[in-house]
Amino acid sequence: MGSTVSRDDFEWSYSEEPHASRRKLILAKYPQVKKLFGHDSNMVYKVGFMLTLQLIACYFVQDAPWPVIILLAYCFGGVINHSMMLAIHEISHNLAFGHSRPLHNRILGIVGNVIIAVPMSISFKKYHLEHHKYQGNEEMDMDLPSKMEGVLFHTTFTKCIWLFLQPFFYALRPLFLRPKPVTGLEIINTTVQITFDLAILYFFGGRSLAYLMIGSLLAMGIHPVAGHFISEHYMFKKGYETYSYYGPLNAITFNVGYHNEHHDFPNIPGCRLPKVREIAPEFYENLPSHSSWSRVLYDFVTDPDIGPYARVKRRSKPIPINPANLDVDGDTKAE
Repeated sequence: MGSTVSRDDFEWSYSEEPHASRRKLILAKYPQVKKLFGHDSNMVYKVGFMLTLQLIACYFVQDAPWPVIILLAYCFGGVINHSMMLAIHEISHNLAFGHSRPLHNRILGIVGNVIIAVPMSISFKKYHLEHHKYQGNEEMDMDLPSKMEGVLFHTTFTKCIWLFLQPFFYALRPLFLRPKPVTGLEIINTTVQITFDLAILYFFGGRSLAYLMIGSLLAMGIHPVAGHFISEHYMFKKGYETYSYYGPLNAITFNVGYHNEHHDFPNIPGCRLPKVREIAPEFYENLPSHSSWSRVLYDFVTDPDIGPYARVKRRSKPIPINPANLDVDGDTKAE
């Protein structure tokens, strides 16, 4: 079974998350950072490019043997689909069209979602903005593993299994631990997705649809680009709850590796996050960071100090809801 994780509980913190205070300090010293706020005007083209690539791939794999389909799904299609998931992450922050056109962002997210083969764009936004606003909150932050995950996956072998199953935990955890009413946009998201999947099935066949689905699943598990799921908030150094990654895979993942910078300034699109570090280097240079997502996955599995429990968690407090902070589809905006 391998080494057993030494932790038997989360790392409980009784202080506020670090990003709001660091944001204030940076803006006080470098007000020019505000010039980076806004949206990525090229996001529509990036989403369209990835969508086109996958449609072309579906045409070419429709008669391919299963081993080739699985290999292509892992090495090519899954990378594109994961990149699309991170485009949807950007879009969830209204970084494609700006905060003044939230519905445009939702529509683009639904369109980009189709190559992932499973509807997730609208539901992801509902929970992700709470992860920013209430980072580490035991009730609100659905990015945190559950107690059950910490108990069940505590050896080298079971942590490896957990990584394989990560797509299912990531998708299903919020539905069980913090279910929310289904919204009209989620119904539209699901309807569009089913229609697209049926169209792929009709025009290209089951192998092409399987190529999309397999790619999405594999690229969220034990895959280099999936390393960001672990690198972002799992506690590799005691006392630090968010980590940036400064490696080459940022080029195909919308700079999601700049995660401290992203949590400090969620209103800055990924394409401009490196400039935050350039402007205010002293706020980031001394923070622990990662240089390899593959190494992160290896360390997560083999290091007995790291496992699902290696997350900073906070006791829940009453959450005041200000109607002015609600988005077009009823979700609270990230600060």
